[in-house]
Amino acid sequence: MNLDTLSHLVILKLDLIQPPRNGMGRTECREQASHFLVRWLGVRRIPAFALGLAAVGTTGDGLAQRPATAAGTNLLRIQEVEVSGNIRPLRRNGEVGLGSFPRNVIFHFEPDTNSGWAPIRLRYKLEGYETAWHEGNGEMYLAARFFDPKGDQVSQDAFKVVGESAGWNGSFKNSPLTHRRETVKVPQRASRLMLVISSAGPPATEGVYVMANLMVTKSPGPGPPLVLMQAPFDQSPFNEDTNQAPPGWRRDGNHASMAKVVAIGKDQATKAFAILDDDPFSHAEWHSTIESAPPVRPDDTLLIEWNEMFSMGVGDLQSAKYDELMLGNYTFRVEEVDIFGKPTGIEASLRVLVPPPLWKLPWFWAAVLAAAAASALGGWRYLASRAIGREMAQLKRQQELERERMRIAHDIHDDLGARVTQISLLSAMSVENKVFPEKARAEFDRISRMCRELVSALYETVWAVNPENDNLDALGNYLCQMVNQLCERSRFRCRFHVQDLPAGIKVSSQVRHNISMAVKEAVHNVIKHADASEVVMHTEFTGTVLAVSVRDNGRGFVPNGHAVGHGLTNMRRRLEDIGGKCSIQSEVGKGSTVHIELDIESAEKHQPS
Repeated sequence: MNLDTLSHLVILKLDLIQPPRNGMGRTECREQASHFLVRWLGVRRIPAFALGLAAVGTTGDGLAQRPATAAGTNLLRIQEVEVSGNIRPLRRNGEVGLGSFPRNVIFHFEPDTNSGWAPIRLRYKLEGYETAWHEGNGEMYLAARFFDPKGDQVSQDAFKVVGESAGWNGSFKNSPLTHRRETVKVPQRASRLMLVISSAGPPATEGVYVMANLMVTKSPGPGPPLVLMQAPFDQSPFNEDTNQAPPGWRRDGNHASMAKVVAIGKDQATKAFAILDDDPFSHAEWHSTIESAPPVRPDDTLLIEWNEMFSMGVGDLQSAKYDELMLGNYTFRVEEVDIFGKPTGIEASLRVLVPPPLWKLPWFWAAVLAAAAASALGGWRYLASRAIGREMAQLKRQQELERERMRIAHDIHDDLGARVTQISLLSAMSVENKVFPEKARAEFDRISRMCRELVSALYETVWAVNPENDNLDALGNYLCQMVNQLCERSRFRCRFHVQDLPAGIKVSSQVRHNISMAVKEAVHNVIKHADASEVVMHTEFTGTVLAVSVRDNGRGFVPNGHAVGHGLTNMRRRLEDIGGKCSIQSEVGKGSTVHIELDIESAEKHQPS
């Protein structure tokens, strides 16, 4: 179908709607129709002709309406979805998965590049996340322009509108008006005021802006306000003629015909200024003429009041961004609407899935518990095997040590002890031999005594290193035997108060050695310094604490009254080395008591392996 044929169809349709006026002939109508088709086809109207011009109708407001196009034509498509800079693949079933806790989510959409179609207005929303549509950044405005006496503009105050007015339902008949009041101050050098109603916002803005009951007043002081400017429809009856501007006003802009006078309300009794912008490359304006501009003075305060309704958006939307989405199922929708905000039927949608994180899924926690149980069991078995291995190694070392101690004890007893005993016997026999001089026999006697003392020391050493004596009962028996021998040599009376000590309590050789040396030192001090006749030893075991005391009936001393000898210091040091304590009580004339206390269990834990 060529352009001339389309022009004939348009002329026939226009004749049915409204015959030519003002003497316009068929040729002039053909030229206007051709011009109209060129502009229409170049912008967005191809789908309308594809569906047939016979389907073109009018809205309830007497304006041409673009017929709805089936969504199945795929004129609009969602191109891709981006999450934090990464493209998410679109599934064939019309879904996209964004992963858990997606951030910086961007939906990219565009018209089908092969169709030659351009949308009027686009809007989008993410159902399940929000209820309102996003219309883009389209805007129109009412502006108060101030001019100086030379006719030069001084300043402008613009009052913008975006989106849709409250209660807008797509019709001038049923949509309510919203009242608005703005106050402006007249700037310096200004002498005239001009009002402008314009769609000269972002170039892609398309929609409708209706303004009624416009009035500018000034309060001169006491009394009623002074009316400076009022809409011409509110001053006198106006016979609507779209080709004629109201008195004191004129159309302007690079597509001035989009500035119209419309009837609003259910009875269409109210006339109003309107901008019906359906051109994404042009704008239209209503503005008062400079001749009708009321005079103003600097610093005057003006009140501008009007009622308005509007619906606007843009046709160049290409993306929608959401900072963060919580888990859930959503549907992203983008659709075309006409300049009145009514859907045309062209849309695209995409199901959006934001799955819960793994830690919110039941099977995840079951797997975690199973893994934790397996790890705990494996860890316990590993630690148990390590502990058993350490215990086995320690027992092995302990057994080897005990065998070595047993060998040393046997060697000392069988070899060294026997040799020292032989020396002692030979020395004793030499003492009785009269052949040797007196001096030599005295030396032999001294050697014999030293050998006996050495045998006694060797016996103590053998007892200390023999692992068979590593128990509390053996320690008690040895202490009694040692104290008894020391007292017999010094002709002391000796008494024992010894509790039955358990043989099952292990006592290391170091602990036994230090306790026996401390008790021996205490008895030696009594023999050397106490001038006593009796020694009493108490031994008891309570809980895990072993207590040993050595008491004499000697002359006593004042513990803090003079320097303490090396023997008392050595006793304290020996007990401190194994975690015990040693204390001394003494009173002049009443003897002395040495107290020894040791926690056997604690001492054994702190002994080196």
